[in-house]
Amino acid sequence: MPDYQHHWKDGTPVHLPLGKIVCIGRNYAEHAKELNNPVPDEPLLFIKPSTAAVHITRPIDFPRDRGEVHFETELAVLIGRPLTNASASEAQSAILGYGLALDLTLRDVQSKLKEKGQPWERAKAFDGACPLSPFVPVEKLQQDHLAFTMDIDGQRRQSGDTRDMLNPIVPLIAHMSSHFTLLPGDVVLTGTPKGVGELRSGQTLTLELEDALFLQTKVV
Repeated sequence: MPDYQHHWKDGTPVHLPLGKIVCIGRNYAEHAKELNNPVPDEPLLFIKPSTAAVHITRPIDFPRDRGEVHFETELAVLIGRPLTNASASEAQSAILGYGLALDLTLRDVQSKLKEKGQPWERAKAFDGACPLSPFVPVEKLQQDHLAFTMDIDGQRRQSGDTRDMLNPIVPLIAHMSSHFTLLPGDVVLTGTPKGVGELRSGQTLTLELEDALFLQTKVV
């Protein structure tokens, strides 16, 4: 598997090591509803290892022998400062950039794990399970909210807006830091909106974040 390195939108490397990828489940009510999942009382957190990260613009590959693999498009946040029990202002100042990610999920595997009350890592943390885009510096996206979209073969499949998050970005990062330290180079995935579905060979995915990031990738 190719080595992953954070990059800025202009192609220059971000000189931070890739650490862990901290994720939240069910952060959009409509997504929870579409999978018949209850909305949790507190953020539902899980972690993908660094080995899950791949460059999103390279052809996307995934396991073919473990049932359906679903796409979940998410806003990604690059952390630039250490955070432990952070305040909201500390969490805000630690955001270095924004990008997009696919939280690839072995849905059949996840369903069986949920039935047994077991952790999700086997469904969420496999090699290549987190295609990541380049990042846009935070100062280029000073807005009250951020919107993103994902199309498959020219058809809109997902539309997300940070205004619809059950746990907004800054409080979410602060909450995560109360459970485990976030380090420079860590990435936070902020949840997926409704519209998730099966990933299939030959598809072309088009992702856009505001007017700041536009990219395409193919599924092998």
